[in-house]
Amino acid sequence: MNTTQTDTIKNATVISNSKEPVIEINNLRKAFGNQEVLRNVSLNLYKGENLAVVGKSGTGKSVLIKCIVGLLSADGGTIKVFDKNVPQLKRKELGELRLKIGFLFQSGALYDSMTVKQNLEFPLRRVKKKRTEKEIKEKINEVLENVGLADALHKMPSQLSGGMRKRISLARTIVVDPMIILYDEPTTGLDPVTSDEISALINDVQKKYKTSSIIITHDIKCALTTANRIIMLEDGEVYKEGKVEEFKESTDPLINSFFK
Repeated sequence: MNTTQTDTIKNATVISNSKEPVIEINNLRKAFGNQEVLRNVSLNLYKGENLAVVGKSGTGKSVLIKCIVGLLSADGGTIKVFDKNVPQLKRKELGELRLKIGFLFQSGALYDSMTVKQNLEFPLRRVKKKRTEKEIKEKINEVLENVGLADALHKMPSQLSGGMRKRISLARTIVVDPMIILYDEPTTGLDPVTSDEISALINDVQKKYKTSSIIITHDIKCALTTANRIIMLEDGEVYKEGKVEEFKESTDPLINSFFK
C-alpha cells in the first residue's frame, strides 16, 4: 500500500455535521415467505456521511439496500430518498431516482465481455446528460486515475485481480457522479491489504465527490475505517446506532463479539 492510502486510513473519514437526511427509512419490514428478514427498521442517512451497517449474515443488511433502490419491494414501512417515497414511485420516476444512486454490488457485476473502457462507457451513454466523446474520454480517465488504475483501460475483467475488479466496479459506480453510493460488502473475498486499500478508496470518494453512503459490511475494520456512524442489525432489527467510539467502548457482550 502506498503512503497516500496509508494516510487515508489513518485519517479515517470526513466528519459530517449535516443533519439533512438524504435517505429516511421508517418501520421497514421485509419477509421471504415465513422468514421475516427486516422488522420495523428505522434509520436516516445524512448528507455527506458514511453510514456503516453491520451484523451477522442473514440479518437483512443487503436486503435493506436493495429495498432502498427498489430492487426488492418492502412489505411495510416507508423509504424516502431525497424526500421521494420509493415504494410509491412509478417505473419512470424510479429510474430517474436511480440515476442519483450508485450501487456497488458485492460481486462487482462487471460485464465480462466488455473491456474496462466499455464497462465505464456503458453507464455514461445511458444517462440523460449528453456528453461529447471528448467528455466521455476525460471522465473515464478521471475515475480510473482516482481508483489508481489508469493503465487498465483496455483490459478485460478476466485479466484483473479481485482487488482490481473492485476498483473498476467502484470507478463504474462513480463515473455518473451519484449523490448516494450503496456499498454491498465492498471488501468481501479480498486479502487484508487489498481490503484496506478499498476502505481507503471509499474515504477518498467521500471526500472528492461529497457522496453520502451506506456501507454494508461484515468487515469490522472496514466499518471502523470508513464510518461516521454505525448501525448494528440483529435478528432483522436495529440493535444499536451510534458513533464509532461508542461501539469501540461498549461493554455489551454482543457488540464486543464484533468489535473487540
